Amino acid sequence: MRPARPARTARSGRPARTTLLAALSTAAVLAPLTVAVPTADASAALPKLTNAGFEQGSAAWHFTDGTGVATNNPHSGSKLVYLDDGTGKKVWQTVSARKGGSYDVSAWIATGWTGGRFTVRVNGAVAGGVDLPYRAAYARYTVPRIAAKAGDRIEIAFESGDGWINADDVSLALSGPAVTDPGFEQGGGGWQFTDGTGVATNNPHSGSKLVYLDDGAGPKVSQTLTANGPGTYSFSAWIATGGPGGTFTVRVNGTAAGTVALPAAPKYARYTVPRVALKAGDRVEIAFASAAGAGWVNVDDVMVSPLPATRPKVASSDPKIAELFAWAADKAGSWAQLPGATGPVNADERQTGGTGSTTYEASYWAGYAHRSAFYGRDTAHQVDGAAVLGLDAENRDMLGAFAATATEEHAYYPVWALNFDDRTNLSIDYRSPSVFVREVPSTFELVEKADKAYRWSGDASYVNDPALWAYYQHATNEFIALHDSAKPNGVAEGTGKGIFSGAASYDESGDDRFAEAGDSIGSQYQALLAVADLAAGRGDSALAARYRQRAADLKTYFNTTWSGTGTGADMVRGYSTSGTPITGWGRENSWFMPLKKIVDAGPRNDAYLDYIDEQSQGDERPSNIEAYTYLPDTFFAYNRNDTAWKWMQYVYDRRDERHIVTKQGPNGDYPEVSFTLLSQTVQGLLGVDPDAPAHTLATASHLPTGTDWLGIDDLAVGRNTFALRHDGATASTLTNKTGADTYTWEARIPGTHATLTVDGTPRPAATKTVDGTVYSYVTVPVAPGATATVRAS
Repeated sequence: MRPARPARTARSGRPARTTLLAALSTAAVLAPLTVAVPTADASAALPKLTNAGFEQGSAAWHFTDGTGVATNNPHSGSKLVYLDDGTGKKVWQTVSARKGGSYDVSAWIATGWTGGRFTVRVNGAVAGGVDLPYRAAYARYTVPRIAAKAGDRIEIAFESGDGWINADDVSLALSGPAVTDPGFEQGGGGWQFTDGTGVATNNPHSGSKLVYLDDGAGPKVSQTLTANGPGTYSFSAWIATGGPGGTFTVRVNGTAAGTVALPAAPKYARYTVPRVALKAGDRVEIAFASAAGAGWVNVDDVMVSPLPATRPKVASSDPKIAELFAWAADKAGSWAQLPGATGPVNADERQTGGTGSTTYEASYWAGYAHRSAFYGRDTAHQVDGAAVLGLDAENRDMLGAFAATATEEHAYYPVWALNFDDRTNLSIDYRSPSVFVREVPSTFELVEKADKAYRWSGDASYVNDPALWAYYQHATNEFIALHDSAKPNGVAEGTGKGIFSGAASYDESGDDRFAEAGDSIGSQYQALLAVADLAAGRGDSALAARYRQRAADLKTYFNTTWSGTGTGADMVRGYSTSGTPITGWGRENSWFMPLKKIVDAGPRNDAYLDYIDEQSQGDERPSNIEAYTYLPDTFFAYNRNDTAWKWMQYVYDRRDERHIVTKQGPNGDYPEVSFTLLSQTVQGLLGVDPDAPAHTLATASHLPTGTDWLGIDDLAVGRNTFALRHDGATASTLTNKTGADTYTWEARIPGTHATLTVDGTPRPAATKTVDGTVYSYVTVPVAPGATATVRAS
């Protein structure tokens, strides 16, 4: 049955609807996406859109009866446009194309029922549109690749249907270089084929088709695109070969911008030509070629990924660290989706071509590479690595998308996985509002990582957006209260009945029927600390203090009662649905306890870390590579740098081995691998702790034994970029390279030192203990363009 239309209240002299937020407390009123400022050339090419957020009321827009500007439920700012239910209502603006080109037109829209439409017309003819589904939470919808010539009239219109429509934050962007028929499902349209090549059906990576190149010199398959505007992109494809010698090349205006020499690899793996810089009008050729004696080549699923213009770079006395970081940066960047591109939805191992197609929004792959989705658990673990790469817009969109799904109907769980349109549930993991995959730690980790994204980016929407704030509150209040019955103690529980009914732990391999698990209580602790930080960001010091106290109380309860008195195999890592304590080795529900810092630092925790290290190499070690990606984080947290680096190398050195899920491809093509190696280099080895909202940056060397120095350049924090170098554990240098903000640097040196020198001048040092490690530190203001060096005296 269709839900009742919202009641009306008086508004600005017009009848008005109450907002969804008044009727549905978890409505997703997402704040505007933080995007890179376009270059002057790109801005000049865009049609001039006026009053895109309706903050100037009705200026530049046209309205029929039953429509208007309201203030009760904006996506951002203070105003939105609304259309009442019933057909025949319309709000529109017409702009002129300044130059010829292709444009993506987007808006944030919420609807009370189906039947509405977001339409773009060129010179009166429909050029594209989106049929709006029923979705009471705001989501971003894009009408992609609108072709226009200079002087063409482009109409952007919202048209009513059977329910109300709210719209806000309209935008125009130059379309990226999307590939035609990237998966060859339309038979290779847009591609050029020489003799000895073609489209086949016998061994696709996904869907039902691929392209093949026979053995020999001369076979080539290529497609040439024209860049619509400036940008930096990576080009990737899944390729299998019968022998070495083939090539994957990207050329710009006839000159090779990058080439991958293909090895002998008869099973599919993903190859990337990274960081190709383009200008408007550039001709870009994507080409696959075989060679004499090289063997056959199969190609499928070509992808273009937009990237920030600069990326961080690492150098070190240990070349393996620099090699690892460079590989991870290129690989992680290749998983970013091109907004406005068309791709499959609900693709998985059962339906490899998906159930249809949709327009993708800002996002990146987080989860199995053979599924067309990002997962909450993987997203949480990849947020920091994405921030290191500058994928702040993607982080914001994805975290907001999960927040929108944590409704009362879902008992305040976010869904497990979303398609790359950022709004539809991945069907393999979602059957109904009461039957979908959900795991307790994810609910809390998404809160924790929203705070991390806030600290990396400085994006105020993380604290000001009402939907995100509602998510934080529901996750740390109603969610806990609703799921706390088997062992009532203020700790959120799972059902013990499997992942489609709500699991307490991320560990899906064990037989334990958890009500409470170590990874869920540890993640709950960090979520409480995160909300304390986010509340402080809102200026609510009283609420921040209450959440800090809740976190402290939970940690005390864990250490005095919940976890028992033992360590190693005797530490409690969970409780069954019957209330029985569970001990022994539990993978995630073991290492998440120290990872989330809920275990008091000291001898008991030290012994448990030894146990984790031992078990992770033993007979019951994890079988999937992504499980190991948590171990470096766990050991870096307690300054066990050699052990953390050992596990980083373990993950990296197995990047070319096949994943246990064969359809996934090699281990290195599991996205979590590359993203976490980035964050572990920056937050682990370099000890970077950003706080962009406060314009502060703390650092501490975590270099492993034998590494003399490590440095990073072009690391973005907030609106600034930095260079940082550690020389051993006794000297650090920070440069505030670009940006307008002065940052306060808290330079930490392990150990107790009465003084530290700042640019050669001795200064009294303070001390603090962080997770069991004593540091001496000084705070140094570092202005834009300035450099400071801190050394142990």
